[in-house]
Amino acid sequence: MFADLIPDIWQPWLVLGSIPPLLYVLITERVRPPVAFFLLSIFLVIIGAVGLQDFLNGFSNSSIATIFALILITVVIREHFNVLDLLDRFFYRSRSARGFLLRMGIMVSAVSSVLNNTPVVALLIPYVNSWGRKAGINPSKLLMPLSFMAIMGGMITLIGTSTNLVLNGLLQQNGQAMLGFGEFFIPGILVTIGGIIYLVLFGYRWLPNRDDLVDQLKENLREYLVTAEIAEGSVAIGRSVLEAGLRNLQGIYLVEIIREEKVISPVGPDEVLKTDDTLVFAGDIEAISQLVQSEKGVSFSKHAIFHKDEVSEIVEAVVPSNSILSGKLVRESNFREKYHAGILSIYRNGERLHGRIGDVKLQSGDLLLMLTGNKFRGRQEKDILVLQKRRTERRIMGWKKPLLVLISGLIVALTILGMMDLFMGSILILATMILLRFLGLQMIRKEFDFGLLMILVGALTLGKALIGSGAGNMLGEFLVSMVHGLPSGWIVLSLFILTFILTSLVTNVAAVSIAFPLAYAMLPGLGIEAEALYLSIAFAASCAFATPIGYQTNLMVYGPGQYRFMDFVRLGLPLSALYMLISLGWICWKYQIP
Repeated sequence: MFADLIPDIWQPWLVLGSIPPLLYVLITERVRPPVAFFLLSIFLVIIGAVGLQDFLNGFSNSSIATIFALILITVVIREHFNVLDLLDRFFYRSRSARGFLLRMGIMVSAVSSVLNNTPVVALLIPYVNSWGRKAGINPSKLLMPLSFMAIMGGMITLIGTSTNLVLNGLLQQNGQAMLGFGEFFIPGILVTIGGIIYLVLFGYRWLPNRDDLVDQLKENLREYLVTAEIAEGSVAIGRSVLEAGLRNLQGIYLVEIIREEKVISPVGPDEVLKTDDTLVFAGDIEAISQLVQSEKGVSFSKHAIFHKDEVSEIVEAVVPSNSILSGKLVRESNFREKYHAGILSIYRNGERLHGRIGDVKLQSGDLLLMLTGNKFRGRQEKDILVLQKRRTERRIMGWKKPLLVLISGLIVALTILGMMDLFMGSILILATMILLRFLGLQMIRKEFDFGLLMILVGALTLGKALIGSGAGNMLGEFLVSMVHGLPSGWIVLSLFILTFILTSLVTNVAAVSIAFPLAYAMLPGLGIEAEALYLSIAFAASCAFATPIGYQTNLMVYGPGQYRFMDFVRLGLPLSALYMLISLGWICWKYQIP
């Protein structure tokens, strides 16, 4: 085997050397995260840092299986229980933005403590958007707090966030005592209460106040953009813009011409049209419909527009982090046929992208403004998150829902009391849902995210390699030497800050997979309880408020809220400092860390 050719002394350095390229591709998004983690895992197996069986064992890790079980349970709740009505009842007395934020903080943190926070945020984004529009409050004032509150609430229990479960998977894989519900509850409650108070009383004023994109589009229809092409054989070829009748159009105007790599803007009346020119028009729907039916010699791109009698409505949607669209060109995605919707504009980092829509490579967090066809209504797609209130009717026999609630409540109680482990409890609830026909094979196939599985398995593989090769010991000794002679509390603080930086730049799963081996290596010389050090890593890995890229829920609200990177820095850095002060303060007090 190739690993036999590599001296043992090289292995730690090869493992450490694989981390910077991983961080680079995750930050720059040159490669999709699942592919990056898969390639890293294969590399670690080839060099012998982990065995092939160790890599395969990651697919059967109970903590990873629990994550997917909890996601499916959340899907069943979303699909079969009228959550929107419950939300209306909970929020109906909210009259101000701060009042809404306070109620949202209580509700979201409570729900996120027992359900995976990513699908919880996916469920609530459309409702929060809808409430804001009715109350005249822009989504930018509400959506970032939604993500932050879900992240904090997820730390109240072991199952609220995948970070905690991945850490438990690493502990299990290395023969360490696993963390339980009790270790998270009090510090999780404290950071959540502190965070909600900060967001409601102080953070709200630092949130940007940007108009909703759909409202802008409806109020100012000149921002409605579509692209057209001058195809071979068109009567417009060789004519000027004026001669082709594309000047002084009623209700529509030619914004720019894209010719190969050149953008011509503004467009003069004497500009001669050529084959394969892409024309970008702005105007209202009526004028665009008339231009489609005219004989001007232009043909609209098939992904850009529907005929007038097919048009349903303008819809806003976001590309979630696990979407198969991420990393694909629009023209390669068969978007119009698959979703019966045409993309009008794409917004990234709060800015509208220019150029040919079909040549845009979609990314997680992109906000899409779409003109939908009449077959779009009621479509449920996981690859685009539609930001509009939508109800789905499910005919489930009346006695089944109370029975499911009763059985699930009993299983949850047994799990909390320690009479049943979390993995078995989640599997039993899932089995009950399948037996009562709340969950079918088709829904499981649709919701199963193989990309997420590869990220989680890759994270476990990296953690195993760092420990098994001795690379973790090398980094741990280096970190200890940097703070040599200082009290143990300073070492815990340095590890927390390192994990915080990692989770801000990459993902929480990657951060915990790198930080765990360091803690594992540092522990023998610190003289503190292992539980304290691992708990500090768990809280640090979820301290993902300072950037939009550190947590899936931040990316989910990034586009819909029209946020900029610095919006997260302004609001998230003070919150991160408060979160660190509360969580580390509790850990140092409870475990008597000097």
